[in-house]
Amino acid sequence: MTIHERELEVIEEFSDLDEWMDKYNYLIEMGRDIPALDTTCKTDQYLIQGCQSRVWLQAEFQSGKINYSADSDAIITKGIAALLIRVLNESTPDEILNADLEFIDTIGLKEHLSPTRSNGLVSMLKQMRYYALAYKTKSSN
Repeated sequence: MTIHERELEVIEEFSDLDEWMDKYNYLIEMGRDIPALDTTCKTDQYLIQGCQSRVWLQAEFQSGKINYSADSDAIITKGIAALLIRVLNESTPDEILNADLEFIDTIGLKEHLSPTRSNGLVSMLKQMRYYALAYKTKSSN
């Protein structure tokens, strides 16, 4: 499944939820469903700068594709990380770097987050793209 196809799934799921409280609850459920991040990854090396909450993001590169894992000490932030992981996981570095990620605006995520959470979302995306760029550069050498 492509990133765009996963985005369309997310858009459809969020469109079924009328109230933003339902959407927040859905994000919280998503955060609860992601596997726990290994405690060895809960270090400053994996801590995302720019988030009010503590968010750790780790990536592995296998068979040309990236798999992310994350954790946070805030439940909605962990849900946001889970949503991004769902859309970007199992993709190549080029696919991640070229993705428009229009689903974020389409579902209204940024506009319904507090400014600090919105900054955190941007920081998570930036770090995910940094990983993709690093793996792309490393694999082309």
